[in-house]
Amino acid sequence: MTERKRPDITFESWVERQIRVAQERGDFDNLPGAGKPIPHYGDDELWWVKDYLRREGLSTEALLPPPLQLRKEIERLPETVRDIPTEDGVREVVAELNRRIVDCLRAPDRLPVPLHLVDSDDTVQQWRADRRAAIAQRVDRPAANPVPAPPARISWWRRLFASG
Repeated sequence: MTERKRPDITFESWVERQIRVAQERGDFDNLPGAGKPIPHYGDDELWWVKDYLRREGLSTEALLPPPLQLRKEIERLPETVRDIPTEDGVREVVAELNRRIVDCLRAPDRLPVPLHLVDSDDTVQQWRADRRAAIAQRVDRPAANPVPAPPARISWWRRLFASG
């Protein structure tokens, strides 16, 4: 027959001993997240990716396939070129975007996303209209609650001679 362990003798495995020694040294004291509940993610298999993106402050747009990333850039193009000071700068931004669109069209992905080149003349025309509207808005907007100048203070010496 095999011998059974007596219940009064405790058996400590190597792993348990390492944990106990580390606790006694204080290696587990003041760890980040101590005292907080373990987050529950349910059945989400990509919880670790979402948690990483949230923790690092990254956008989920980087996870999109290249054609969809380019479509998003095309949608945001008016906002992107809004602060560019010159027309040539706007054309350079559009040319760079069109170059990346052509590269994407030459190496098609499995995801069939329709892409088209951006017309630089249309973009410049929209940029001009946006700049005119911004300038007109600045000119038409009156100064908010102009502060009246304080009344000129007259010294007591002048008041004395002005009255007499």
